[in-house]
Amino acid sequence: MKNMSSAKSRLVYVITGGCGFLGQHLLHVLLEKEDSVKEIRLFDKHTDPDLHNCSTERVKVVVTQGDVTDYRSVLDACQGADLVIHTASLVDVWYRVPEQAIYAVNVEGTRNVINACVELGIQHVVYTSSMEVVGPNVKGDTFIRGNEDTPYNVCHEMPYPRSKAAAEKLVLEANGTKVKGGATLYTCALRPTGIYGENHQLMKDFYQMGVRTGGWLIRGVPQDTEHGRVYAGNVAWMHLLAARAIREDPERLGGEVYFCYDDSPYKSYEDFNMQFLSAFNFRVVRVPLCTLWFIACLNDLLHWLLQPVCNFTPLLNRYTLAVARTSFTVCSDKALRHFLYRPLYSWEECRARTQRWVDTFPRNAVAAKDT
Repeated sequence: MKNMSSAKSRLVYVITGGCGFLGQHLLHVLLEKEDSVKEIRLFDKHTDPDLHNCSTERVKVVVTQGDVTDYRSVLDACQGADLVIHTASLVDVWYRVPEQAIYAVNVEGTRNVINACVELGIQHVVYTSSMEVVGPNVKGDTFIRGNEDTPYNVCHEMPYPRSKAAAEKLVLEANGTKVKGGATLYTCALRPTGIYGENHQLMKDFYQMGVRTGGWLIRGVPQDTEHGRVYAGNVAWMHLLAARAIREDPERLGGEVYFCYDDSPYKSYEDFNMQFLSAFNFRVVRVPLCTLWFIACLNDLLHWLLQPVCNFTPLLNRYTLAVARTSFTVCSDKALRHFLYRPLYSWEECRARTQRWVDTFPRNAVAAKDT
């Protein structure tokens, strides 16, 4: 009877975007570190059926295919859930995805999650926001060791940061809403800095760019530029801690937003990525920043001119260059104060885990390009 009672008291979590990069890290951290959960539902448009095999004697993992833009499928996925971790998002700063699609997923999808919680009586939502809700802005204004109250000239020009800002606003404004049964909805949002780790597509894109150019990488961002990068496992850990805390102390976390960072070193995006890719012997060509700016403007022009023929979407455009050349670092002191967040993985562990994955990239690809 004791085991049956314990099982009944444990919780059902829904993770939207659960089969994605962050979603899978979150799944594994929950399985390893959270004893209060009996079922984890991974709700995603693009599913990985193999994740069913992650079920344990203690926790059932359910993979559910659905689209956050479809309210009925969100409602079905959340039936009987106790808490929703809403990570599903379309990330695009290269014009690869139509603006309407970005807003449909990031804003309307978030609205659907909130409405489903209200209709079903779910009281707790933890939302994965982004540092880009704040910046860096395209004007190059720096943000050094900033916190959630640091003044900053927020200026969004791309659909992605605009949509994330709108979605975060929806989540925070929903805090205090009455849900079915008369209880109260409590919400909070986490703003990770640039996430990295195993299976991170952007790091793979950086590697593939070096392969395509025959081992040459153009670099021109000032060497004193600093960005905060955070390991996906630590982002997942902060979500777990926030999910615990919003249940235990909802008045404190409800309606709050938290930056998410760990002990990863402050470096430019280029330098940070290169410390993992050094084994591939990419050759660096340093160019003046004004040259990079010219290339970025040219890429934007080509994207516009070629739209009727193809979708030309290089990694470098005016927005990504503005982000890359602007120092933007945060601290997670508020998360430490409110729910005792400290990184689960040290920098040495984060580096080793990521490096093991990077070491699986083909080592002869650059050599093959040279010959």
